[in-house]
Amino acid sequence: MVSEPLGTPGSPKSLPLILARELASNLATPMFLLDVGGMLVFYNDAAAMLLGRSFAELGEIPSGEFGEALHLATPDGIPIRRRDSPAGIAYFERRPAHQTLLATTFQGARRQFEATAYPLFGATGEMHGVVAVFWEASEAREP
Repeated sequence: MVSEPLGTPGSPKSLPLILARELASNLATPMFLLDVGGMLVFYNDAAAMLLGRSFAELGEIPSGEFGEALHLATPDGIPIRRRDSPAGIAYFERRPAHQTLLATTFQGARRQFEATAYPLFGATGEMHGVVAVFWEASEAREP
């Protein structure tokens, strides 16, 4: 069972988000979760290692603030609006998305990431939030 709060303060906890957090907590793949209200409600230790700050240090924040802190951009350095990032597309358009992005870590390092996000729907089709996985992009790609 998840011991820390999940979701916007005072809101009921979403079982799909609780289960997604449990999954993320047990993966070595960097992953973060947004709730249906657009709050960043969790990211795992693997994500913390890439971003340079643990979720316990950052805490729940609006996804817009999280995106602004990372200074998201295209690989060419063109800034990306939150709604145009994979997590933004999954949240606003309710569909999966993948993109290569530049992001600034909390230590100020600029890194290139691959990111995939998808909406998290419940058994009856209601949206519960967004699940995003990401990883540092390698310079050379293997066939």
